[in-house]
Amino acid sequence: MDWLQALILGIVQGLSEYLPISSSGHLEIFKQILGMDIKGSESLQFDVVLHVATVLSTIVVLWREFIPLLTSFFGWKRDDNFYYVLKLLLSCVPILIVGLLFKKQISALFDGNLLVVGICLLITAALLSFTYMSRTEPERKLRAEGITVKGRDITWADAFIIGCAQAVAVLPGLSRSGSTIATGIIIGDRRDKLAQFSFFMVIIPILGQALLDIKDIIFPDPDKVQAIAAGSVEILPMLIGFLAAFIVGCIACRWMIELIKKGKLIWFAIYCAIAGAISIIWQLTHIA
Repeated sequence: MDWLQALILGIVQGLSEYLPISSSGHLEIFKQILGMDIKGSESLQFDVVLHVATVLSTIVVLWREFIPLLTSFFGWKRDDNFYYVLKLLLSCVPILIVGLLFKKQISALFDGNLLVVGICLLITAALLSFTYMSRTEPERKLRAEGITVKGRDITWADAFIIGCAQAVAVLPGLSRSGSTIATGIIIGDRRDKLAQFSFFMVIIPILGQALLDIKDIIFPDPDKVQAIAAGSVEILPMLIGFLAAFIVGCIACRWMIELIKKGKLIWFAIYCAIAGAISIIWQLTHIA
């Protein structure tokens, strides 16, 4: 991997982590476009670095909301912020279960096969379209009639349901932000709270995975030392990808929050449908 490839993938990750178009799916697509043949430990290692960068961009953009959460939780204050963190932890239970039980099967999907990516992008498009038709458009008509539409605050049950959506979205091409936000809108949660909750809830699993990867680097399995060394990304491309994902992620995070408030996710449904169809055609026409 050279620095230009790392830069492009970093920009792609920064944009697609927040926009409902699937970061994992687009990373696979652009690896194909750039002719990159990185798989296994090398691919996962670089992807984790990019995801950590976007997690940090979330914290930077939403630091005014993030700091009180930490203060309340670790200070055991038992206030709204404390219970908000507990809801975030509850939302992470489904993805924890999926990660523990199906880690190898999930990793196998990230092998450059754009057929899976394309199908999941079409599912993302369908989900966003359903959200628009079932919630956004009816709400727009009510507002045009002067009727105020207000969603509810995220409940414990909502947190778990949204967490289930996040767990399913580990599939490449199925947008995590799109799945969690669309699910929240469908069950009636407040739009202005959904983006923040969706972006915060991914922090725990990504940082958890990053810590596990760091552990494997510091205390590697003797049987895997040679494979890890052979599949490592150089420091410069890693750094460039990290910085690109972080900077672009900061911009995309703010943009997505405003888009959700305005209910303009239907355009991403159209984009995902087109990208999904192209991915499927690409895969079917490039089978050896």
